Amino acid sequence: MTQPPSLADIAAQLEAYDPQALPANEVLNFLDHLVTPVQDSESVDIFAALGRVTAQDVISPINVPPHDNSAMDGFAFDGAQLSDSQALSLKVVGTALAGKAWEGAVNAGECVKIMTGAIMPKGLNTVVPQELCHITASQTIEIPAGLLKAGDNRRLCGEDITQGQPALLKGASITPAAAGLLASLGVPNVLVVRRLRVAYFSTGDEILSLGEAPREGAVYDSNRYTVHGMLQALGCEMIDMGVVKDEPDLLEQAFNKAAEQADAIITSGGVSVGEADFTKAMMKKLGDVVFWKIAMRPGRPMAVGRIQKGQRSAVLFGLPGNPVAVMVTFLAFVKPALLKMMGSTATPLPMLRARTQEVLRKKPGRTEYQRGIVSRNAEGELQVITTGNQGSGVLSSMVQANGLIVLSHPQGTAQLGDWVDVLVL
Repeated sequence: MTQPPSLADIAAQLEAYDPQALPANEVLNFLDHLVTPVQDSESVDIFAALGRVTAQDVISPINVPPHDNSAMDGFAFDGAQLSDSQALSLKVVGTALAGKAWEGAVNAGECVKIMTGAIMPKGLNTVVPQELCHITASQTIEIPAGLLKAGDNRRLCGEDITQGQPALLKGASITPAAAGLLASLGVPNVLVVRRLRVAYFSTGDEILSLGEAPREGAVYDSNRYTVHGMLQALGCEMIDMGVVKDEPDLLEQAFNKAAEQADAIITSGGVSVGEADFTKAMMKKLGDVVFWKIAMRPGRPMAVGRIQKGQRSAVLFGLPGNPVAVMVTFLAFVKPALLKMMGSTATPLPMLRARTQEVLRKKPGRTEYQRGIVSRNAEGELQVITTGNQGSGVLSSMVQANGLIVLSHPQGTAQLGDWVDVLVL
């Protein structure tokens, strides 16, 4: 098995790499080199496949649609009879229903009433919608001149998917639409990448688990619950390891257990300068880890690397302790890395552009993620306003926000009415 590159090897490939002042885009570049997709796969039925990632191309066993058919309710006829200058009168000689072929013969000057999805009778290639013509008592219709062209309102055999061609590519996410597509092919099961196993825990003597009595100087752990929710949204297999106190033995046990079971480890707390060094020291002892000061707000401190246990290793994401910083660093950096590990090739949602409804003060030299509320103004333009207090401990602001205003590294203060980027939550 090929050994993954060391952190030093990755850093050497990056221009002007400085772990003490790392731009946000370089974090993404580094993580892209660090993580690799898991290789294991499993076959699951379509009902269990939602949110999973395809492990190989899904080749269509049939044409979709399997035959030429009508795109709407109307009358089918041979379009060669159409004229740009003269109306066309046709006698209705039968009805083609969805689900079975109509076997009669249709001659020149004749047509067949047809339902949406019904097989096009032999020799017919055009459908006039029923609302565009009137059937007389003598069972004839008249199509005005210039209304249609030959081939209109007909779905061709295989025009959606051709037999033998990929219907879904490797790395595609199984969305509701993709599940329906698989079902339309008659495919009951799909080979998907196994669920990514992610262990997570919070660190710190001041962190209380739910159910513990309040005490002076302590706070209840919120980070595990936000991390759990974000991992669940990604479809990961989650290993909740609770709160780990700042004690070397407990930390070592937690990291070793996590590395034995998981593909990735997410911790919160213990990576900032000035905090107790037990967590950072244990990361260094057990793996190849680098500690960053990212040029961003919120969420400056972060640790990344690999924790080794025997022949296994897990990618480490050591996040800051402040609740908003945990969410922002997860969304900005950890989520894209986990998606790559899951084998996903899905294109990320683009950022929106919105006009700021207030002055957003900022100095160039760092990326800022401000919690915002996006809406549409009377002219139809998107506009955004912050949720107010942008402190990294104000978790309620993330509840109020429906987007993150992203002010890029070189950008300065955004004035009232300026266009800004918004990452939709």
